[in-house]
Amino acid sequence: MELHTIDIIIICVYLVCTILIGFWVSKRASKDLDSYFLGGKTLPWYILGVSNASGQFDITGTMWLVYLCFVYGLKSVWIPWVWPTFNQIFLMVYVGMWLRRSNVLTGAEWIQTRFGRGTGANLAHISVVLFALINVIGMIAYAFKGIGKFAQILLPWSLNQNTYALIILTVTTLYVVKGGMYSVVLTEVLQFAIMTIASITVGIIAIHHVSPEMIEAVVPPGWQDLSFGWKLGLNWSGAFDMVQSSITADGFSLFTVIMMLMLFKGILASMAGPSPNYDMQRVLATRSPREASLMSGTVNVVLYFPRYMLIAGLTILALGPLRETLQGMWTTAAQAGNSPDFEQILPVVIQSAIIPVGLTGLLLAGLLAAFMSTFAATVNAGPAYIVNDIYKRFINPTASNKVQVRMSYLTTILVVAVGIVFGFLTETITEVTLWIVGGLYGGYVAANVLKWHWWRFNGFGFFWGMIIGTIGALVVPPIVEHFWPGTNTLYAFPAIFLFSAIGCVLGTLLTKPEDDEILKSFYKTVRPWGFWKPIADKVKAEDPGFEIKTDCARHWFNVVVGMIWQVTLVALPIYIVIQNSRGIVSTLVVLIVTTIILKKSWFDRLPSDKS
Repeated sequence: MELHTIDIIIICVYLVCTILIGFWVSKRASKDLDSYFLGGKTLPWYILGVSNASGQFDITGTMWLVYLCFVYGLKSVWIPWVWPTFNQIFLMVYVGMWLRRSNVLTGAEWIQTRFGRGTGANLAHISVVLFALINVIGMIAYAFKGIGKFAQILLPWSLNQNTYALIILTVTTLYVVKGGMYSVVLTEVLQFAIMTIASITVGIIAIHHVSPEMIEAVVPPGWQDLSFGWKLGLNWSGAFDMVQSSITADGFSLFTVIMMLMLFKGILASMAGPSPNYDMQRVLATRSPREASLMSGTVNVVLYFPRYMLIAGLTILALGPLRETLQGMWTTAAQAGNSPDFEQILPVVIQSAIIPVGLTGLLLAGLLAAFMSTFAATVNAGPAYIVNDIYKRFINPTASNKVQVRMSYLTTILVVAVGIVFGFLTETITEVTLWIVGGLYGGYVAANVLKWHWWRFNGFGFFWGMIIGTIGALVVPPIVEHFWPGTNTLYAFPAIFLFSAIGCVLGTLLTKPEDDEILKSFYKTVRPWGFWKPIADKVKAEDPGFEIKTDCARHWFNVVVGMIWQVTLVALPIYIVIQNSRGIVSTLVVLIVTTIILKKSWFDRLPSDKS
């Protein structure tokens, strides 16, 4: 792509600024591990919320979401539940507070607060570290594939996808290594500001260039509806036959079945708490349990409107003025015997003449910012497990702060290198996305739900559940694909979850319970709800003044209302861009009602900062 000099200057200035920020804060970040990985737990919740939102505004995910919006229309609002996106609601309502009360550095270190320091706890600790590293490496591969595909089309030099990805990952790693959490958060705030301006502008351009009548003429019936039946009900046959083939390949035709699987998996995954990545790190970096909840709430408020203005804007431009260009490109690919690459809708739209000079540079800088935010947050989270949970605990417990931070530099580079290797081996964004959310997280869920909600669950049960689940995530999806080619990886989730749950229960019941003192301390500190009556009775017997008030019913009510609230935040900008007045009005009404309910039932009843 030929870029104007102004656009190149904007991109270069942005890249230089991010690197300078990393070096500027490096002295403050290098005091100790707490400063390097959690910013010393001094950063305000709203800054961390914007940072977390920026980390989730990734380019790879945005390319995937543009493809989903193009193919599935308003029904694409539901598909990100596969992650699940509504885990932020669970964190906002209660899980974030539970996690923050532990006052630890990593998810593996949290294990000590639940299982102590015995053999079972050590095994559980190791299993979390193993999962965290596999997860981080998978996310780096996911980022690698997306940024390479994006850069090859949009940047002006004749390099292949992997070379572009290697260069950009190297630049990002440089400022992460130097600045740690301070660098990540400060650059993410800058990146989010750039991305928000660019996103809203693209949405406005799309509204200007594409009328509702133009959209109605090219999309199939049902494309503008949130509702769905047993089957998806979208028929692209005709001008976009290849799109219909993509729906079949995605495995989303039986949409109600997929939704049931996503909801089942998503609720369990959300109850388990955040996986050991940047999302968990932002929760642990807050100053109090109250701020942990507010931080997660901020993510929902600031992320979805600008992101979906961009997604909807790019989609509508692709359906309108660029429809023939895309159709010709996909037809040519099909005639050459290749599968059309629908994930390239985003870069094709950006390189068109519709996006003016200056805005192209800002948008490219913003999308690079989105990539760098997610990648930086992921990279900063992963090495904490190696340094804090392996090196510091088992190899060199007396290591000075200076040595620990230097080890953090080294392990960051090592983790990135391994992730890049797996990125070279990955074929598509969808492939790695569905493996992470449908396979890997299937092995995480059972053990991490039980650790919060069942007093009898112990370290051995956690270890066997995580190990069997992780092995299942590596083995079951290929087996499913072998016997049922083209099957959505999400269908493997129930089997992986079942194997993991069996490992959890047998590992627990065949070994001794954890010490009562550990369980009582955990219950008094975290105050979870679930199957804790034997421990709650012991705590009450020792301390009659202890108030057992878990608010389970209110939490579930707020979760349901919050999920509806979040859907409106996603759907509203799409309705605005496609200029669907009925959708705008109905979505706004639901948004206002759910906001009022959450104000009274959630915000007004948050604990004080000292709770």
